[in-house]
Amino acid sequence: MSSFDLSKPIAIGCDHAGYEYKVALVQWLNKKGYKVADFGVYENKSVDYPDYAHPLSLNVEGGESAFGILLCGSANGVAITANKHQGIRAGLCWINEVAKLVRLHNDANVLCIPARFVALAQAEQMIETFIATPFEGGRHAERVSKISCS
Repeated sequence: MSSFDLSKPIAIGCDHAGYEYKVALVQWLNKKGYKVADFGVYENKSVDYPDYAHPLSLNVEGGESAFGILLCGSANGVAITANKHQGIRAGLCWINEVAKLVRLHNDANVLCIPARFVALAQAEQMIETFIATPFEGGRHAERVSKISCS
């Protein structure tokens, strides 16, 4: 059971290293019946990842999308950028178990995927797990409440 409001779109964005996966994931999500808000990139040419991670993060932070997916080569750049936003908890995930734990324990609202280090099928599995896993709350809620600097 997801804790995301899936009547809202899923925000997705990437840099050039995540472009091919983003295109495939948008099609895959649409086939599964999800609405998608695509924050780019829209072609495979070198770009600066903050130019795409910040608008997506503002959108998720503002409640316009259910959650976000960011892709880049290592996913470190997009995760660092997204986590500059007070209302974002971006988790860098490279295996399905981590995708589950960032939801269960950290109430993550942005999934960051390293496109150069995971197979597309693995990325799809992580997204499915991220969607299906609710925040556990309890002792984790107090910890999550201490994350924000404001």
